[in-house]
Amino acid sequence: MVPLHRLTLVWPGLPWLWLRGSRSGLVLALAFGMVVDLAIVATFVWSELFDAPVIVGLWAASAAIWVAGTAGGMAAFPVPLAVGQPTAAEALFLSAREAYLARDWLAAEERLRRLLDLSPTDGEAQLLLATLLRRAGRPRESRSALEALRRSDCGARWDTEIARELALIATAETASVETPRLPTGQAEAPARRRAA
Repeated sequence: MVPLHRLTLVWPGLPWLWLRGSRSGLVLALAFGMVVDLAIVATFVWSELFDAPVIVGLWAASAAIWVAGTAGGMAAFPVPLAVGQPTAAEALFLSAREAYLARDWLAAEERLRRLLDLSPTDGEAQLLLATLLRRAGRPRESRSALEALRRSDCGARWDTEIARELALIATAETASVETPRLPTGQAEAPARRRAA
């Protein structure tokens, strides 16, 4: 028996909108709805206002969007978000968080990357990975991860945290530029002279 969530394939964009809450799914679903509505109105309500080629074009556009959206949905059908019992992704996140808190950066990064392979829309895991990269001294990778999170569908929820992390990266980069690092022997010499 086909699961009921497969019925979302009937409307282009609906699988991603319904099962993942995707903005791009919403845009596709609305675009399809508007084109179909316009085709129906042009055909049955205000048929005298539209020429036959325009009406045929609207129906052709509706069919093209439906075929493309349904084919795309069938090719990469989204897995429904888990509700209820803890999943492997949640267990991975908890394990990664424990490693992060224990300052085991390597284990935490490995677990977060595995988690993001399983669940690429996990904003909390993306944010933790960006924070981990910043704390591990990899600001360029951290900034890239934060920008990717900001552009993703789940990024709006984390705007405040993203801005804070970007500010911390900028502060760290500014501090490293302003205070040049001297070799150990040069840094200690003035302190000995003051003591003498």
